[in-house]
Amino acid sequence: MQELEAIFDGTALQLEAPLNLSAGTRVRIIIESVLPNEQKPTKTFLQTAKSLQLQGEPNWSEQIDQYLYGESISLND
Repeated sequence: MQELEAIFDGTALQLEAPLNLSAGTRVRIIIESVLPNEQKPTKTFLQTAKSLQLQGEPNWSEQIDQYLYGESISLND
Protein backbone atom coordinates (compact mmCIF):
# COMPACT_ATOMS: atom_id res chain seq x y z
CA MET A 1 0.00 0.00 0.00
CA GLN A 2 1.31 3.44 -0.96
CA GLU A 3 0.10 6.84 0.09
CA LEU A 4 0.72 9.66 -2.34
CA GLU A 5 -0.37 13.20 -3.04
CA ALA A 6 -1.46 14.68 -6.34
CA ILE A 7 -2.90 17.89 -7.73
CA PHE A 8 -5.97 17.84 -9.99
CA ASP A 9 -5.32 20.13 -12.97
CA GLY A 10 -8.94 20.12 -14.14
CA THR A 11 -8.45 17.06 -16.34
CA ALA A 12 -6.11 14.61 -14.64
CA LEU A 13 -4.30 13.99 -11.37
CA GLN A 14 -0.65 15.08 -11.45
CA LEU A 15 1.37 12.99 -8.99
CA GLU A 16 3.85 14.76 -6.74
CA ALA A 17 6.19 11.73 -6.69
CA PRO A 18 6.71 8.73 -8.98
CA LEU A 19 4.84 5.51 -8.23
CA ASN A 20 6.67 2.32 -7.38
CA LEU A 21 4.47 0.14 -9.63
CA SER A 22 5.00 -2.00 -12.69
CA ALA A 23 3.16 -1.03 -15.87
CA GLY A 24 -0.23 -2.71 -16.03
CA THR A 25 -0.67 -2.99 -12.24
CA ARG A 26 -4.32 -2.60 -11.24
CA VAL A 27 -4.89 -0.22 -8.33
CA ARG A 28 -7.78 1.13 -6.26
CA ILE A 29 -7.84 4.90 -5.78
CA ILE A 30 -9.67 6.62 -2.94
CA ILE A 31 -9.83 10.41 -3.26
CA GLU A 32 -9.57 12.58 -0.15
CA SER A 33 -9.26 16.35 -0.52
CA VAL A 34 -6.39 17.96 1.36
CA LEU A 35 -7.17 21.32 2.90
CA PRO A 36 -4.72 24.10 1.99
CA ASN A 37 -3.37 24.35 5.55
CA GLU A 38 -2.66 20.58 5.51
CA GLN A 39 -0.52 20.68 2.36
CA LYS A 40 3.10 19.71 2.65
CA PRO A 41 5.70 22.35 1.77
CA THR A 42 6.79 22.44 -1.87
CA LYS A 43 9.75 20.19 -2.60
CA THR A 44 13.02 21.68 -3.74
CA PHE A 45 14.53 20.65 -7.09
CA LEU A 46 17.11 18.52 -5.26
CA GLN A 47 14.42 16.70 -3.25
CA THR A 48 12.48 16.01 -6.45
CA ALA A 49 15.61 14.80 -8.28
CA LYS A 50 16.51 12.48 -5.39
CA SER A 51 12.97 11.06 -5.28
CA LEU A 52 13.30 9.96 -8.93
CA GLN A 53 16.08 7.53 -7.92
CA LEU A 54 17.82 7.87 -11.29
CA GLN A 55 20.56 5.40 -12.17
CA GLY A 56 23.51 6.31 -14.34
CA GLU A 57 27.22 6.37 -14.94
CA PRO A 58 29.38 8.04 -12.26
CA ASN A 59 30.80 10.50 -14.84
CA TRP A 60 27.44 11.92 -16.04
CA SER A 61 28.36 15.49 -15.23
CA GLU A 62 31.73 15.21 -16.98
CA GLN A 63 30.32 13.52 -20.12
CA ILE A 64 26.81 15.03 -20.29
CA ASP A 65 26.92 15.83 -24.04
CA GLN A 66 28.14 12.31 -24.81
CA TYR A 67 25.24 10.76 -22.86
CA LEU A 68 22.59 13.17 -24.14
CA TYR A 69 23.61 13.57 -27.76
CA GLY A 70 26.14 10.80 -28.46
CA GLU A 71 28.77 13.40 -29.30
CA SER A 72 32.45 12.92 -28.66
CA ILE A 73 33.95 15.99 -27.07
CA SER A 74 37.58 16.94 -27.23
CA LEU A 75 39.13 18.17 -23.99
CA ASN A 76 40.88 20.88 -26.06
CA ASP A 77 37.58 22.68 -26.90
